[in-house]
Amino acid sequence: MLLGSVPTKAQFYNLPNDYFFSLLTEKELAQKDAQIHSDVKPYVQFFDRKYTHYADSHRIFKYITEDPALDITFYKHVLSIEPKTENFKIHVDPILGLQNGRDLTDTIRPYGFNNTRGIIASINVGKDFYAESMFVENQSLFPGYVASYVTATGVVPGQGRYKPFNIYGADYAFSSGFISYSPWKNFNFQLGHGKHKIGNGYRSLLLSDNAFNYPYARITQQWFSGRLQYTNIYAVLMNLVPATAKPIPNAERLFQKKPAAFQHLSVNITKEINVSLFQGIIFRANNEVNKPMVNAMYANPLILSHAGYYGLNDSNNVILGADLKIKITKGINFYAQLMADNLSDTTAIGNSNGYQFGLNYFNALGVKNLFLQAEYNFVKANSYKNPGAISDQSYSHYNQNLAYTPQWGNELIIIADHKYQRFGANFRYHLQNKPVNNTNFTQINIINTNISYLINPAYNLNVYIGYNYRFQKFYNFNPGLTSSFIYLGLKTSLFNAYYDF
Repeated sequence: MLLGSVPTKAQFYNLPNDYFFSLLTEKELAQKDAQIHSDVKPYVQFFDRKYTHYADSHRIFKYITEDPALDITFYKHVLSIEPKTENFKIHVDPILGLQNGRDLTDTIRPYGFNNTRGIIASINVGKDFYAESMFVENQSLFPGYVASYVTATGVVPGQGRYKPFNIYGADYAFSSGFISYSPWKNFNFQLGHGKHKIGNGYRSLLLSDNAFNYPYARITQQWFSGRLQYTNIYAVLMNLVPATAKPIPNAERLFQKKPAAFQHLSVNITKEINVSLFQGIIFRANNEVNKPMVNAMYANPLILSHAGYYGLNDSNNVILGADLKIKITKGINFYAQLMADNLSDTTAIGNSNGYQFGLNYFNALGVKNLFLQAEYNFVKANSYKNPGAISDQSYSHYNQNLAYTPQWGNELIIIADHKYQRFGANFRYHLQNKPVNNTNFTQINIINTNISYLINPAYNLNVYIGYNYRFQKFYNFNPGLTSSFIYLGLKTSLFNAYYDF
């Protein structure tokens, strides 16, 4: 997540996961002659020069200022230790988030704020080892529709459980970190606590980063001169339900854990066409005395093998998927994604599946650093649930779906983003239709626009002002629910937080 290290030939670390900040990297990838494996995020920057030189931090940020002297002045870490005689680097930076805002339509709780303090540190040893750790503490007062979601689910979107703060606020903290080691040039191993996203769109129907962090082990391999990439992710997820029938007196309550495994195979068919396959499985959770129910199949690394062994209608919840990315030009990418859950039934409960398609346009209309995107998502109702509605085995973590933030229904997303030197302007429009029954639905319109100024790209510190409008039209109920929120803030943007639902 930290862009601090200036990489050499084959260092192994993750690039930032903030969607709009990552557009700088995406633009560089789109302009390469070779197809880069970009489906699994955070990206692992590794392998030979052909696939790594784009990730050089100064290359990414060089065009922001177009002024090398200014870049050197502002591209600094709060603490940086880089001995010339030793082959290691240590960087430490703050994480800040200060925001104030007002909902013009809310007469009960019109004011909103966020106060985030944290720290992120990394160490790079040689070309094979990298480690990173982050801790964040927050107090927030959310707009009404987000506050309702927090109260209903018991979690802040993507950021875990909370405790009450003042009357309407939430106090919450979370941490993440990982170690990354590469014993060979085509192999990378990571052990950590964080999250992943699979796909090329704003949303992911397969595995999204909208849920909370989880412990994981990630193994990434590339073969055939980088044309094939294979990723295995082993994780332990959690249901926020008691792990035992009888709680232990005077002890912190335990929640139900469920092992998960994800496989992703990405193949560059040509320099312009990339195709990938995905398999995810949620295994049987612990029993009523919190004893693990996992068998040896959990360690099985072969993609599609779980679907072949268990099928898509087993208590071990299996999700299948596929991605397609086509470089139409060096500035235009077409992408698509398919998801299949339970295909054994023709009723409304069964045949759970979804699809996504979209276009990315870099340097759009001949304007440097103008990015345009259009995306459409559709997911059938009751997707991601375990067959038989066994909630313990749902495709979820910490009361949030592991994929597709609106969960089901259809959504149209329009995005425009422009960066000029250190200034940025961003616009997003979401049109969401969520089914209420077989013939009716709830409709949500969201417009979010902001302008920003990048203070320090070393840890993506920026100041911004923006406006978020949300109107929800309910089926058979009037009036609708409106939120009109103006906000101003200072933020270190390293990860995604999705409030567009």
